[in-house]
Amino acid sequence: MVETFVRDFARLIVTHPEAIVVERKSLGEGFDEIVIYAHKEDAGKLIGKEGRMINALKTVIGGCKAKDGISYRVNVQTIEEPKG
Repeated sequence: MVETFVRDFARLIVTHPEAIVVERKSLGEGFDEIVIYAHKEDAGKLIGKEGRMINALKTVIGGCKAKDGISYRVNVQTIEEPKG
C-alpha cells in the first residue's frame, strides 16, 4: 500500500514517470526503508527546494505507522539512462 502511494505520487511530479521504481526493504524490528529510484534529472524534483518535497512525503508516510506499526525511512536514488 505505501509503495503504491509513493510510486503514484512520484510519477505525478517528475518529468520521466516511466523511470520511477519504488522498492521496500525491511530493516527489521519495525523499520522499513522505501527507496525511490528516479531518472537523474528528476531527483531534485523529488527532494524539492531545501528538502521540502521529500519531508512532506515522509510526513504523509509517517501517518501509516499508526495503522501498521512500522516506521519508514525514505531515500531517493538516481538511475542512469540506458546506453544503446
